[in-house]
Amino acid sequence: MAFIGRTWALPATVLVIVLGGSGRADETISAALPSKDLQSKVAYCKTCHGLSGEGYRGYYAMPRLAGQQTEYLERQLRDFAERRRWNPVMFNVARVLSQSMQSELAAHFRDLTPKPLGDAPRELMAKGKTIYEEGISDAGIAPCSSCHGPDAEGQGKIPRLAGQLYDYILKRFGSWRKEPRANPASEDTSDAMASIANSLSETQAAAVAAYLSNRE
Repeated sequence: MAFIGRTWALPATVLVIVLGGSGRADETISAALPSKDLQSKVAYCKTCHGLSGEGYRGYYAMPRLAGQQTEYLERQLRDFAERRRWNPVMFNVARVLSQSMQSELAAHFRDLTPKPLGDAPRELMAKGKTIYEEGISDAGIAPCSSCHGPDAEGQGKIPRLAGQLYDYILKRFGSWRKEPRANPASEDTSDAMASIANSLSETQAAAVAAYLSNRE
């Protein structure tokens, strides 16, 4: 029973074999668990993005990958590998990944559900919630929820924002203000964020970041 209580999501057929025995249990269980290659890649990702993909707050804010949309993660890896999005560390990580491994990694992180790191100014959360749900009509800013969903979970190419690090969201707002990532070769929908980032005050951006970073 201790084995069944582990967090592995084993198919029902595997559980039947474990309980009843068939002489092929070890072989079937191995096929259901992550490959050694995937495990080694995930272990490498953990050094920056946290033990459960929850992100890491150090000298640089490392983004949360847990719960992220698979299509979004795969696209980011492709953009890093093909230098449509530039980061020297992620370029070297992504360029050696096969397409199938990119998909496996994206699926692995999508299924992780650690609690957010939080640690954002809570006094800003109410204002951030209002902006996220209602937008700012005077500035022509639509509700964030209109793209990222009412629960900030994203969809397809639109990334999940719930639980993302406060520091990282602020960093991204700053990047969009200074260097919008407008690359016609990229399928990245986040280029649309440049005009939004430039329409938000620093306080408003901080409020949105605070609200999102504490959402589960």
